[in-house]
Amino acid sequence: MRAGLVRLALAVALAVVTPAWTAPVSSGPVVDLGYASYRGYHDLDADLHVWKGIRYAAAPVGKLRWQAPQPPLQNDSSVTSAVEPPPLCPQTGAFGVPVIYGFNSKPGNEDCLYLNVYAPPNADKLPVFMWIHGGGNSVFGATDDPTELINNNNKSFIVVMIQYRLGAFGYLASPEVKAKGALNAGLLDQRFALQWVKKYISKFGGDGNDVTIGGESSGAGSVMYHTMAYGGKKTSLFNNAIIASPWTPPAYRFDAEFPTANYDAFAALAGCGNKTVSRLKNRADTFDCLVSADTTTLQNASGIVSTTRGYFGGFAFGPVVDDDYIQDLPSKQLQLGKVSGKRILVGNNANEGVPLTNPEVSTRDAYDDFIHATFPHLTAEDLAKLNSIYQINQSETGNNATRHDTLGDSGPTALTVSEMATGLQQSVFNIAAESLFDCPAQWLAEAFSSSSDNDNCSRRRAWKYQYSVTPAFHGADLGAYFPAGHSPPNADFRRAFQRIWGGFIVSGSPVISLADATAGFGNATAPADGDRLDWPAYTLSEPYQMDLNTTGGYETLITVTPDLSYYERNGSGIVNTLRLVNASSWEGGRGARCSFWREVAPRVPF
Repeated sequence: MRAGLVRLALAVALAVVTPAWTAPVSSGPVVDLGYASYRGYHDLDADLHVWKGIRYAAAPVGKLRWQAPQPPLQNDSSVTSAVEPPPLCPQTGAFGVPVIYGFNSKPGNEDCLYLNVYAPPNADKLPVFMWIHGGGNSVFGATDDPTELINNNNKSFIVVMIQYRLGAFGYLASPEVKAKGALNAGLLDQRFALQWVKKYISKFGGDGNDVTIGGESSGAGSVMYHTMAYGGKKTSLFNNAIIASPWTPPAYRFDAEFPTANYDAFAALAGCGNKTVSRLKNRADTFDCLVSADTTTLQNASGIVSTTRGYFGGFAFGPVVDDDYIQDLPSKQLQLGKVSGKRILVGNNANEGVPLTNPEVSTRDAYDDFIHATFPHLTAEDLAKLNSIYQINQSETGNNATRHDTLGDSGPTALTVSEMATGLQQSVFNIAAESLFDCPAQWLAEAFSSSSDNDNCSRRRAWKYQYSVTPAFHGADLGAYFPAGHSPPNADFRRAFQRIWGGFIVSGSPVISLADATAGFGNATAPADGDRLDWPAYTLSEPYQMDLNTTGGYETLITVTPDLSYYERNGSGIVNTLRLVNASSWEGGRGARCSFWREVAPRVPF
């Protein structure tokens, strides 16, 4: 059981902490950025130059709290060591989630706007992959290790891993923040890091004009918002985007009830609330009070608000519609095709509803409570339609069925069964998965393949996939591209998956050779187009997605809690199973259910 607990805490958390650095190293080159010089190290095993903890923006403390990021101050010291990981930003936990899952509030350092660079020796004008970690916009940091991803692609690109403000520090929202500060500060940090890449990555051997931006979960949601930035009209700082499990929770207007109530609760806990405000000149002075407050007080307030308000698996602070950087709901703007960037590779996992969904739903009353808590503004008509398309009456009788992975295009579907649950519990997992992850992934694929008034439409393309390797819960795919500290998937699948990503980063296409797709095994399966993988771009008329899976070996049951267990595939004989499928008819008609979520989106809202 302990192994299962550790695996979940490491793998399912939207980003993970890698093991302590023990690789043999030698002194690395010095890079002069003008405002500071940094000496990294050379990882002898990976044969990569690495710089950790490069400052890309001034410390967002004091008067710079809740302001747009500013350039770093001049550092007059000779050379700054860049061999240790940067300090994590303050960590803000989720509501209702068990501690063992890893989404917990922890103290951090507000001075955390740093990035790490991984570059092959003698790099020269290489493509760049900039990664945004996940964690509900509230936890984790630049802790993943991309060395295997780089080396499995013949050292053909550079990777930049960034940190950004989290929780209330990055996403506090209210009319006061709008008037006196900057909304969506965490997103602005990420864009500032992109500008840093544009300006400075040539110093490391990268090409600032050939950038792919990527992320997982809330990091993927952030990438989605960067494609939507300024209504999709401004010149993009990236060409391509890799969007893995785009977490898209409700996106309220900055002055709506939910974010402003959280602002008020945060201010009260920080000693800047109603009693304090009554002694100040006006309500706007609350903001000034917060700016001057003690960091420990603010960090505690951020954690308390997020872990005591909302619904299971939710975080109190996240992106808001600010009428500037974010101008509309994703469901609406993506339908209009108002996006920037040229190409996207977008995917979701087979079991996205785990672990950030209540695992204790076994009765109709519990199901109804979940729906009302998660979607409180749906109308009676909305709820009737939801229960119909998700076949809730059928699910009520299926709670004692046997759990198993679905095939997706035949037999029982995710509406009633998965390897995680059956019956109403599976309905809850599936509703959460499709509304928060799967449908936003589909909307993104459609946005990059549909007509619009965007002049760059003819150059836009999308490829879509589903990560189905058991257990395929939310975050399990991290082991496929940042495997340090993870268990499955196996090495042959990892290499194929990493080649897909690498090909997209370098050439703008995820199509790999059949040799890479099958790892040379005769009993592996993959759709063929000559000696290449047959993977056409996604279109509205032909909504293809690649189902990425494995078979063989043996399955081991991992028990995390009495309410959550899953299987892992291990041993010899595991082979890749890749299939080209229809994303719209997938799992009993996911496309139609995504149309439902788009229809009710203004009442969610997302």
